[in-house]
Amino acid sequence: MSQRGLGEVMGELGDASIRAQRTADVLLRSCGGRAVFLRMPAPASSGDTTEQLGLAVPTFQDVALEPVVFRKARATMANGKAAKSELVVSATAVNLLVGSMGYSAANVLFATAFGVLIDDVLMEIESASESEVGGVTYVYRLVLRAPLALMV
Repeated sequence: MSQRGLGEVMGELGDASIRAQRTADVLLRSCGGRAVFLRMPAPASSGDTTEQLGLAVPTFQDVALEPVVFRKARATMANGKAAKSELVVSATAVNLLVGSMGYSAANVLFATAFGVLIDDVLMEIESASESEVGGVTYVYRLVLRAPLALMV
């Protein structure tokens, strides 16, 4: 394959990944897309002695995440495990958060998050996976676990 041919192939992959991201955004919005909140630890304030000594109460910030599609993935199990749900998230929205909040990658963002706030219920992120085209992620899939207290 010539150098020009390789460039054309790479350009097509770049175009395909951009189209996949845009298509995912449109599909998420049209399939009941909604907004949820990612609960993140608030940034530490430098020079605060009580925080440095561990005496300050931790604070959190809720960051909007949209478009997303939320669905119940599995009903409550008889052995007391919490019900699981699935959240499909636009990679465009996640990439904006990763950049604006100073994280190195989406998996770090999701690992740092305290949970996802959906309809005033804080759900734990059990796992995160991604789908990609040409090496570029176009959608994330989060498996969420409802709090056990809600299952009573």
